[in-house]
Amino acid sequence: MNVYNNNWLGKNLNVISSLDNTLVGRQGMVIDESQKTITIKEDGKIVKLGKASIKFTITDSDVVIDGTMVGQRPENRVHRKYRMA
Repeated sequence: MNVYNNNWLGKNLNVISSLDNTLVGRQGMVIDESQKTITIKEDGKIVKLGKASIKFTITDSDVVIDGTMVGQRPENRVHRKYRMA
């Protein structure tokens, strides 16, 4: 099963690139995910990130996930088939 279809709750997220330069390098544990956002806990603070504006990696994965590709509810994302370029 690829990283796109895994449950991300409890895993560490690292923002690789973003339209907003202040988000690049942010990392923390995923505590919630909705259709358009991912919420992480970073140094004791809750940070909500818009999926459409970030590219990120999940714990122990070299795969860079484009947030625009995962803009659906998590329960739908885990069953979807993704076409890799």
